[in-house]
Amino acid sequence: MAVLQIPPPVTPLAPPGRARRRSRLRRTAVGLAFLAPLLAVNLLVIAVPGALSVWYSFTDWTGLGPAHFIGLANYQRLFGDPEFRNALWHNTLWTAFFLTVPMAMGLFGAFLLSRVRRFQMLFRVAYFIPYIVATVVSGAIWESLLSPDQGLGNGLAALGIPWLKNVNFLGDPHLALGTVAFVNTWQWWGFLVVIFLASMQAVNPSQYEAARLDGANMWQEFWHITLPGIRPTLMFLGLMTVIWSFLIFDYIYILTQGGPAGSTDVLGTLLYRNAFANQDAGYAASIGVVMAMISVLAVSGFLYLRRRGWDI
Repeated sequence: MAVLQIPPPVTPLAPPGRARRRSRLRRTAVGLAFLAPLLAVNLLVIAVPGALSVWYSFTDWTGLGPAHFIGLANYQRLFGDPEFRNALWHNTLWTAFFLTVPMAMGLFGAFLLSRVRRFQMLFRVAYFIPYIVATVVSGAIWESLLSPDQGLGNGLAALGIPWLKNVNFLGDPHLALGTVAFVNTWQWWGFLVVIFLASMQAVNPSQYEAARLDGANMWQEFWHITLPGIRPTLMFLGLMTVIWSFLIFDYIYILTQGGPAGSTDVLGTLLYRNAFANQDAGYAASIGVVMAMISVLAVSGFLYLRRRGWDI
């Protein structure tokens, strides 16, 4: 006797679009779960202090005790402060210098190094070593070398080269800022060489071969092939140079503390002095907000140029 078998009910399949959305949501949830600790740390150490800095910039806070709201008084004082204008001008000069001299040195050094076939790694390590030396250590070394009494100038004078004898590089208001920029360039340009070299090695070699067949010299290869090929890296390092130039603090504080007579004062040293020496933390916070706004403007300009295709 045949037994009538009833087939199990068929569960309808979810539409493909819904399944894809469900899978995408699942992947997003997993990614956010992994990112949650990092996001929490960033919120704690960046977002919260940043928001508090904006709030304190509208107060008369001394760094201790309560803060009283005073509106835009700090910003009115800021743009009428000759020390602020002096520091901002020095930051502008610093930015112009590092966008030209170290960048040109890094490009030239990387292009020459890209032509080297033997011991290239040795040269790359030698150029990169100053960048990994601690700023405090290299600053102390250069402070000793530039001493007018026992520095490099007196050593050269003993060898019959008296031009630098008793020259006070860090104590002369006309030389101090350029001297600190030179010390920073000594550390910074090797990093640029290594980054530019890595970018140059990604350029298609067949383009250089075709240019040589057409009779191009080394300068024409650099101008018409190398520079267009590394333009994204060049644009990015230009952006970071602008941001870092307006955040410069370490070498200037180690070597001159903003002196002599404010000739090396920058926004970073002005902020530090007002926050910790003058106990004017509210005013210092307004300086920090202006520095952040300059960085935002630099990033906005970079994004605008990217949309216009300048880094392609």
